[in-house]
Amino acid sequence: MFTGIIEERGTVEGVEHGADSAVLRIRGPRVVDGTAAGDSICVNGVCLTVTEVAGDVFGADVMAETLHRSALGGLSAGSPVNLERAMAAGGRFGGHVVQGHVDGTGTIRSRTPGDAWEVVRIDVPPALARFLVEKGSVTVDGVSLTVVDAGPDAFTVSLIPTTLTATTLGEAPVGAPVNIEVDILGKYVASYLDRIGAGRGPSEGERR
Repeated sequence: MFTGIIEERGTVEGVEHGADSAVLRIRGPRVVDGTAAGDSICVNGVCLTVTEVAGDVFGADVMAETLHRSALGGLSAGSPVNLERAMAAGGRFGGHVVQGHVDGTGTIRSRTPGDAWEVVRIDVPPALARFLVEKGSVTVDGVSLTVVDAGPDAFTVSLIPTTLTATTLGEAPVGAPVNIEVDILGKYVASYLDRIGAGRGPSEGERR
């Protein structure tokens, strides 16, 4: 599990593309400290399993489902990425519950600067927009953010100076794809209500 508080901006050192998979090698001196093969690191919001560590570079496999659901397939050598290690038991919970299971992608539609922050509008498919609520939580490229406004096919977030400087969102241009993970609590509530509406009632586990 993650919290959406980015530990550092890493850099993609190389990408090896397969027929329906890829291998990423990413430089991240801070996140590889104490990391070993088998550990989890969130890369732009996607939970990946570390397969190797060499110095301050780690490798990770990316399967077809992840390439289909996320924007990781567009990464290349030199691409900046947001990195976060899995939360340690007893650690500070700075953001919200982030699984690293990306639900889909959105597109940055506009950026409106303020005196020290920016309001960013992101277009998303209606199937994802239904889970977004004003003042609720959303993960954008691994960053835990608060939804300002939510509509049927878009939402807005405000990026504070720290987010603008410490994450890739500060430089993401209009038109850029971003990974979206909606709040897991919203998904569970929606699933429950959908079953009730279909007349199926709660599952055996929910009745216990």
